[in-house]
Amino acid sequence: MTARFILYFHKAEEALLALLLAAMVLVTFIQVVLRYVFNSGLLWGLELTTFLFAWLVILGISYGIRVHSHIGVDALVKLFPPAGQRTFGLVAVLAGIAYAGLLLYGAWDHVIGIVYEYEIEAEDLKIPLWIPQSVLLIGFAMMIWRLSVLGFRILTGRDVGLTLGDEGRDAMAAYADHDDPEAEDLRHHDDIVEERLIAKEDKAKGEDK
Repeated sequence: MTARFILYFHKAEEALLALLLAAMVLVTFIQVVLRYVFNSGLLWGLELTTFLFAWLVILGISYGIRVHSHIGVDALVKLFPPAGQRTFGLVAVLAGIAYAGLLLYGAWDHVIGIVYEYEIEAEDLKIPLWIPQSVLLIGFAMMIWRLSVLGFRILTGRDVGLTLGDEGRDAMAAYADHDDPEAEDLRHHDDIVEERLIAKEDKAKGEDK
């Protein structure tokens, strides 16, 4: 049941990010057409695009952690044995959690303590400003959650350390045999694991019947 919920949550997250990107592109396109063809425009278009972009970027931070797409310099870390890589990975995870915690604290103080408390509205959309700015609370909380999961995976030996984005490996995986573990694209590794767990649960239920 838990595996199924996590898989559906991941799918919903990806759909939301795609929707935000599509909406941002659509609003921008409409704004350009109105401005250069009809000499008009949407008064709230720029503000809406800004909010959509903010949601896309901030939610994308935790998504990037899940699919291992954040880039970094790990040439030195890879020189160490697996135990050393796990140590460096845990230190990086703890530093990330501490950083996200500070951001979450500051976001709570700003969004709840100021924007919500004083009922500040968005300048053009005329909606409560805490609604679009609530992504700060959601995004940084999800960042802490994803880093905690990553730390647990390192502690339990499922990951050696931080799995960073590797464009070279991904490019090779596009042309290589995906059965080769060295060429395997890890971006949807968690979803594959969850799907296998769901398949096992369904199989077990079928055998019980």
